[in-house]
Amino acid sequence: MIAYHDALSRIASRLEGSTLSPFIYTVILEEISQSLWETVPWCMLFADYIVLVAETREEEIDGDVNHCIQEGWIKWRAATALLCDRLFPSKLKGKFYRTSIRPALLYGTKCWPVKKIFEHKMKVSEMRILRWMCGHTLVDRIRNQEFRDKLGVAPISRKMSENRLRWFGHVQRKNLAAPMRRVESIIVEGKRSRGRPKRTSDEQIKVDLCSLNHSEGLTRDRGSWRRHIHFRLLMSS
Repeated sequence: MIAYHDALSRIASRLEGSTLSPFIYTVILEEISQSLWETVPWCMLFADYIVLVAETREEEIDGDVNHCIQEGWIKWRAATALLCDRLFPSKLKGKFYRTSIRPALLYGTKCWPVKKIFEHKMKVSEMRILRWMCGHTLVDRIRNQEFRDKLGVAPISRKMSENRLRWFGHVQRKNLAAPMRRVESIIVEGKRSRGRPKRTSDEQIKVDLCSLNHSEGLTRDRGSWRRHIHFRLLMSS
């Protein structure tokens, strides 16, 4: 794998800026991952990405969640001098958070299995960042909503739901023959483990739709769908 990495680095340095770079990158990754491939749609190509779908649930995503949180903190620390400056306007702090820090926290959340612990971790990390941006800690005993109103930041759990619904709309607009739609009809063989079954993505999407009182029919119009699922922060009086 180190040899492959060195080869990719040399090729990338020579083709940097070339319009052929995405194509050549995909061809190389296709060759590297050939031994992992199974029949379509277990392996799918999207532009310059290769998606490998596992048949089991052995691979948990706790590491991905922690990585996103760490990336969010890295973004925050890079701008600490600005975000913790009491003279800097709060609304601009909130705008910086929404455009730079929150996207790092939310990266990949649209495809995560839904677990309350993931949302809780995200919420805790977000509120720590918002409190420190306002110069407060938990000791000050100030409600979370006051920080959100001051900075103009919506709850991250609602933004995670918005990401899921945005991706759901993107998938629903695809043709039924598209690889991402063919995945919906895959039947994974095996025996379910004991205990309450985990909530599936379809079940979570239904919950998200019910919470907004929307239907799947709205997904056909991309612009209208995005307007309907967008969460706007309502300032408390």
